Formats: sequence, structure tokens, C-alpha cells
Amino acid sequence: MTTKTSISGASAKALGPLPGGHPPVRAPKVGVMLVNLGTPDGTDYAPMRRYLREFLSDRRVIEWPRAIWYPILYGIVLNTRPKKSGAAYAKIWNMERNESPLRTFTRAQAEKLADALSGHEHVVVDWAMRYGQPSIASVLDRLTEAGCDRVVMFPLYPQYSATTTATVNDKFFEALSAKRWMPAVRTVPAYYDEPVYIEALARSIEAHLATVGFEPEVVIASYHGIPQSYFQRGDPYHCHCQKTTRLLRERLGWDEKTLITCFQSRFGPEEWLQPYTDKTIEKLARDGVKSIAVFNPGFVSDCLETLEEIAGEAGEIFHEAGGENFTHIPCLNDSTEGMAVIEAMVRRELSGWL
Repeated sequence: MTTKTSISGASAKALGPLPGGHPPVRAPKVGVMLVNLGTPDGTDYAPMRRYLREFLSDRRVIEWPRAIWYPILYGIVLNTRPKKSGAAYAKIWNMERNESPLRTFTRAQAEKLADALSGHEHVVVDWAMRYGQPSIASVLDRLTEAGCDRVVMFPLYPQYSATTTATVNDKFFEALSAKRWMPAVRTVPAYYDEPVYIEALARSIEAHLATVGFEPEVVIASYHGIPQSYFQRGDPYHCHCQKTTRLLRERLGWDEKTLITCFQSRFGPEEWLQPYTDKTIEKLARDGVKSIAVFNPGFVSDCLETLEEIAGEAGEIFHEAGGENFTHIPCLNDSTEGMAVIEAMVRRELSGWL
């Protein structure tokens, strides 16, 4: 359910009943839906398997022919990976709320965006997940039931990829296709080179490094990877990542040796975008680099891939290979800088609707 603070003016004033017992026509509202990747409902086997089945059945994520992929998915992956993934999630689980950090942060982002837009009584802010709950379809239902005849849908991915932005759009328009009365819609595009985003990243890096007590010799921008074959078929993701890093170098005044781009979270036997984050971190330590920092500009919120894979595993790899000082720079999350980005992108798409 949507929290009270994440809805602005959800109680639309009815214009009066219609003849024949039909529901009243509501004063029109504008909905804003923030959408992130997704989260399991728990760390046990059943919820993990349910989440992984939905995620890994997505044709945008795994492009192999179903005849090849499904025997692997149902015969091997879904029998072995839920336990392993559940153990990883348990390390970073928000025990107080009994949910993943991604759910916690996405809710907070929606609540703070609602506060920022509270001057507009007819704006309703909500949030959804591409995989898991709350689903895109259920949140779209909530928005239309609240009287929204226009909806801005925001896939929370700075860099575009078919595996992220496109699949969120797919699911959103699939949910729309089931409605007889569709709202007018706008989708927020990738914002990998937007000045407000680059500035927010730069400030978060500067603020964090001012607290760690050492100066990193190398700072790694670690992005989630995609298979090389996806890039070769035209996915612009690699180019978007490279441009984000280049603009950050310019803003921070760093050279190409100080701030480097790497890719993490590879899965399966295919070659993925390189250089790989884990291999690079190990090599840096073995080559004598003693101090590094890693951040994740492609993730709007901290999650399994940032907290467990980078803050946890990557730090262990660095220290075991001879490194001394390691720090993970948190994602923008619901920080002041992070919310400035989200609000700026949403207000631009709301132009003319408010």
C-alpha cells in the first residue's frame, strides 16, 4: 500500500454521480510512478525462487532462445541459486522493516518526491518494481483509481539499456493495454549526461572521500554489466556509461588513471562488458595500489549489487590481494543530492501538465 506521505491529494473531489449508477467522474489528477528493478519479498527459498523466476524469465534480460534457456533455468538455476541469493540478501536485509534496502530507499524517494511536489494538490506520487511487489500493474491501477488521467513513469536507470529501461517500459505499456480508458503517459528518458546528475554524483564522491581518512589512488565507477553480444546488437548502455564517467572526470578534475570505468555482476558463460570490476580490483592490489574507492553511478539506490557485491566482496578481494584502504561510496539513494536529480527529471516531464 502507498504510504500517506507519498500521495499528494489522493482524495479527488468528485464532480457528481453519473446516471445509471456509474461511479462519479473525479477531478483529473497527474500520477508519477517511480520504478526500480525489483526485490524479493524475503530471503527464504520460496520468495527468492519466485523473484528469480520472474527476473530470469524476462526476454529482455536473457535473450537466449527459450528452448535452450528454460531447461537451464528450471533444471539448474532455480534449484540452486535461490539459496545462494537468499544468503547474500540476508547480509544486507533491512531487519527493522523486514525488506530489502532497495524497497526501503525507493519508498523513501517516492515520499520525498511527494513532499517536494506537495504544492500541487492534483499530483499523486507512487512507486513500483519491475520484478516483485508492488507491481507496475497494481500501482497503475492505484493511480487511475485515484483519478489520474495523465501519468509520468520514471524508470530509475540513469543509463539506458534494453535490459533495464526497455523492460520497465514493456511492462508499463503491457499494463496499459489491459485498460479500456488509458491515461495519457510520458516516460522519463535516460539521464546519464544531465548536469544535475553529474553534479550530484560529484558532490557525493567529494563528501564521502572527505570522511575516510585517506586519498584513493584509483576511484572505480562500477556499472552493472551486460553481455557483449547485447552491446554489439546496438544497446547504447556501454556508451552511456563511458560518457557518465568522462563527464565526472571533467567535473572532478581527475585524469583517466584516477577515475576508471568497470563492469560488475556478470552471469552465465557469455563474455560481458569489460574490464570486470572484481578482476580489476584484484590486479590493482597486486600491482601495488594500496588505496581505492568504488562507487556505482548506474544504481540509483543501494542494493544487493552495491552493498554485498561491492562494499562486501570487492573489499575482501582488494584486501586479500594486498590492498590496504578500501571504501565504497554509497549510491545517491534518498539523499539531498539524489532527490535533486529525481525531482529535476520529474518536473521536466510534468511541464505543461501542472
